[in-house]
Amino acid sequence: MHSPPPKPDPVTASILLRAYAAGLFPMAEDAEDEHLHWFDPNHRGIFPLDGLIVSKSLAKTIRARRFQIKVDHDFDGVLAHCAASLPGREKTWINKRIAKLFAELFDQGFVHTVEAWRDGEMVGGLYGLALGGAFFGESMFHTATDASKVCLTYLFARLRRGGFSLLDTQFLTPHLESLGAIEISRADYRRRLDAALERHGDFRALEVCDDAPETILAWARPEK
Repeated sequence: MHSPPPKPDPVTASILLRAYAAGLFPMAEDAEDEHLHWFDPNHRGIFPLDGLIVSKSLAKTIRARRFQIKVDHDFDGVLAHCAASLPGREKTWINKRIAKLFAELFDQGFVHTVEAWRDGEMVGGLYGLALGGAFFGESMFHTATDASKVCLTYLFARLRRGGFSLLDTQFLTPHLESLGAIEISRADYRRRLDAALERHGDFRALEVCDDAPETILAWARPEK
């Protein structure tokens, strides 16, 4: 006798988009967890898009062009790095279901990466989901000093240039707080999310000709 075909996953890419639009996001207990766990925390981490803290050393790194920045070049590579076990972070919340769903949304143009390359090797990167004028940052990694911070700076420039109004970090960590992230209430987050979803963010508004270091820094950290 043939075994019955596997049941289709009840969570589709379109359902995932609706969940994010409603303020929810999924995580797994670890890489081997077969389930998705939905989160809607009482307090949410966000980056004000005029609040990125760029240190003098980071600005120097960007001006020196120590990394080649690529966008949407190697999603699978970024995801693999973000899901890898590291000292102090042996467990990952990215399981096979999350990886599959985000790969589908990458193919559909909703998920984007910003990657830092050096000598032909990806040494830093981040990925997230774009809906309207909201960008939901999922994870980032680095294997070279400042590589992920450089990617974050380029992301800020791209989001500001493209008319986005919300950069969601899900939770606030000391590292993100040191870069300018803040924590807001669920109600405040929902208001900001609803407003952002009414906008039309263009992730590709920043062209290759606009990636000069001074242009990136000007977009990423506007004068107040």
